[in-house]
Amino acid sequence: MSFFASRWRGEAPLDRLFWRDMVLVGTLLNLLTTAAAILMLGLKAPMAAVLAVHFLPLPYNLFLFAAVWRTADATGNARAAFFRSGALLWLVAATVI
Repeated sequence: MSFFASRWRGEAPLDRLFWRDMVLVGTLLNLLTTAAAILMLGLKAPMAAVLAVHFLPLPYNLFLFAAVWRTADATGNARAAFFRSGALLWLVAATVI
């Protein structure tokens, strides 16, 4: 639980939170669940199951987005706007794709 708590409280460095946790790990997780959903679709699994697998990482995506946003606000440096914009674009792309 300390992983989530440290990110929510803004204790994790913003660079690590954005680049490693969101862009690298989050994108990999989204790609894996999307691939699994496509495979399930090819195997003619019920559409509800396919959609459930596809949207499985959505709570984690929303958490990462909120954590980046909160941490960027707390730092208040010039790069905060970059990280907030990047997090928003990533969340949209991760949800749609």
